[in-house]
Amino acid sequence: MAETTAKPNPASPPLPSWPDDVYRILKEAGVKQVAMVPDAGHSRLIRAFDADPETRLVTLTTEEEGVAMLAGAWLGGQRGVLLLQSSGVGNCINMLSLPAICHMPLLMLVTMRGDWGEFNPWQIPMGQGTQASLEAMGVIVTRADTPDDVAPTVWGAANLAFNTWRPAAVLIGQRVLGAKNFKELARK
Repeated sequence: MAETTAKPNPASPPLPSWPDDVYRILKEAGVKQVAMVPDAGHSRLIRAFDADPETRLVTLTTEEEGVAMLAGAWLGGQRGVLLLQSSGVGNCINMLSLPAICHMPLLMLVTMRGDWGEFNPWQIPMGQGTQASLEAMGVIVTRADTPDDVAPTVWGAANLAFNTWRPAAVLIGQRVLGAKNFKELARK
């Protein structure tokens, strides 16, 4: 029997596997609630959780609501994750005192803007200040700047947050997500 192999289409590169790996890791970590503001960088992860009948996916109007929601989830015996973009970190700053003072876990996965390849100047200030802002509020921050770094970094942050009852964030760099091109976006 002849074996056939599909030839890759050079116009459409293969999808990265890290979102699937992160979904699996979060499920293994016992995540049951997902708070998020819609974001293209998290789209595959969001779709995976939306299709999962064992998890509750909540679309937020602002990122700080996710901090309070996940504190309530923890008090109710469930683990959760907050999916947001670096531009939304500034909306959370005051609310981050809740998990820090009350010694509650908070796991945040932050897709970065305002670094490598950024086209939008409005994204740069918060993108450059994201890590320092989170650390100033007592959040333990790690970065993943290659696709191969994302899953193990999320695994480590989830273990840290849920086992030590501390807030932890993984910053997923633009090199992982790809730079956006304003001219291409304007044509769509």
